[in-house]
Amino acid sequence: MQRLSSSMTFFHKRLLPVIWFGFLAVWTFMWFGGPAQALQTPQPERWMGVVVPVFMCVVGGFFFKRLVLSLVDEVWLDGDTLVIKSRGESTRLALSEVINVNSVPMMNPPRITLTLRTESSRLGREVSFIPAGVRVFAAFRSNPIADDLIRRIDALRRRPA
Repeated sequence: MQRLSSSMTFFHKRLLPVIWFGFLAVWTFMWFGGPAQALQTPQPERWMGVVVPVFMCVVGGFFFKRLVLSLVDEVWLDGDTLVIKSRGESTRLALSEVINVNSVPMMNPPRITLTLRTESSRLGREVSFIPAGVRVFAAFRSNPIADDLIRRIDALRRRPA
């Protein structure tokens, strides 16, 4: 079996949100209960220090939910079958069930989205993952994992029934 997804998915899905919201919590705590200088600031100016962290919390939550938390944990290629692991469950999916492979390299983290022919009960209609082996300047060329998946799926379609 060949691993298609990055091992950094755990960092992006689990640790990065904790770091982000933890930083915002520390910032807010330090603004209100921290240095004596902040406590001597008049009340209207003190509340301005909360507007930015609240805005960052809302925007960060939106982006984490939309772009990072929708990623599956692991994707493996086993011949003509994808093994997809998400939330502790493993699902086997035939490559013939994939109708589109979309690679988005100009995003951090870069991602590959597979559109499925039928909606899976566990996965939905789209499966997104961070490709393995992302390198510097990878945004300026096509992703080899996406290219390989496209070639394999095309070969399956051309195969006589």
